[in-house]
Amino acid sequence: MRVLFMGTPAFAVPSLQAIANAGHQVVAVVTQPDRPRGRGQKVTPSPVKAAALALGVPVLQPTRLKDEALHAELRALGPDLGVVAAYGRILPASLLELPRLGMINVHASLLPRWRGAAPIQRAILAGDQQTGVTIMRVVFELDAGPMLAALPTPIASNETSAELEHRLAVLGADLLGETMAALARGPVTETPQDPTLVTYAARIERRDGQIAFTEPAASIHNAIRGLQPWPLVWTSLHGKRTALLASEPVSDETSNTAAPGTVIRVEPDGLLVATGQGSIRITRLQLEGKPPVSVRDYLNGHPTRPGDRFESLAMNS
Repeated sequence: MRVLFMGTPAFAVPSLQAIANAGHQVVAVVTQPDRPRGRGQKVTPSPVKAAALALGVPVLQPTRLKDEALHAELRALGPDLGVVAAYGRILPASLLELPRLGMINVHASLLPRWRGAAPIQRAILAGDQQTGVTIMRVVFELDAGPMLAALPTPIASNETSAELEHRLAVLGADLLGETMAALARGPVTETPQDPTLVTYAARIERRDGQIAFTEPAASIHNAIRGLQPWPLVWTSLHGKRTALLASEPVSDETSNTAAPGTVIRVEPDGLLVATGQGSIRITRLQLEGKPPVSVRDYLNGHPTRPGDRFESLAMNS
């Protein structure tokens, strides 16, 4: 098939590569304009743009999706199918009707749970034990189209958003390949989403990195792994901004006698900290402006004792 691909972040790259590897012709890739990225804010292409150029595929980076000149250019390419994977913007109805077979989307959740911008992070933050990928028909309403295929996968208890995103990107690409092969043979059954099961995955903001140690240990643990690689969970220890990178919730009755945020016990490889319910063992952290370190290495230069306190920080949006 002749395929128009729309995507931007690294999550979309395996899907683009799967389409090309299956022998379909990618007639063009539409991706977000180059933007400042990273700590140095250097203007760089999106991961999808870099992958498209490596494949020798034409790249378009429109600032407006309702531009009739853009539509005419895409229409002239004669795409059979449009594939969307984390493009980053809602597509206008006029664009959805352009490919002969319409547009399908690779979504990183088991719809209708977690429609929206941050399904991977929100699943971990909620403590979900399962997620998956869904191939759905793109409609004008956000992530509301009927489903062509879905594939579940468990979420490991210590899996971070970054790790889960990588896994789902690969699973999504595999499922996309199977779905496109079926579409090439003829119509595919499309199952409507159950509106009573819909949940929304709001975009992650910097302020999501603010936690209170009065929360249960499990909730803090989910935030620590769910907010990686950004914005991270930030606290203050010894008066220094400190990001928490790895943890383990612990059932420890001694936490009931200590104020939330208090270091209960200093272990060779962890700091046991009281929370509102249970305690949490911090095993990896990062001082602001410094590289991540294990607690063992942190303790070598920052003596910490029982009774020291982690303090919550206010985060700007």
